[in-house]
Amino acid sequence: MIAFPAGTRVWIAGGVTDMRCGMNSLALKIQQGLGRDPHSGEIFCFRGRKADVVKLLWFDGIGVSLYAKRLEAGKFVWPSSATGEAVAISAAQLGYLLDGIDWRNPRWTQKPKKMG
Repeated sequence: MIAFPAGTRVWIAGGVTDMRCGMNSLALKIQQGLGRDPHSGEIFCFRGRKADVVKLLWFDGIGVSLYAKRLEAGKFVWPSSATGEAVAISAAQLGYLLDGIDWRNPRWTQKPKKMG
């Protein structure tokens, strides 16, 4: 996992996002849809319709980074929000989310296959 600075706020965008969106489109969604500043240093997470892809947008003070992750098995656990509001989680919960573990109640959604 990518090491984010301690104390960095993490926001999960409610609902689903078109995964064809790039940095500029996601930054616009952060400003208009979530009412947040994409250059604040906070991490913003977006999920695709199938729930197997997430994108993270993060400004580190030097530039904007866009990270994407796709699970080969299982789905990312996402809060349900009809209004599309953002949910704040901790950096530890983000680590669980990116590993495919239910961040609300840490457990595997799909156990990883043993290698070897």
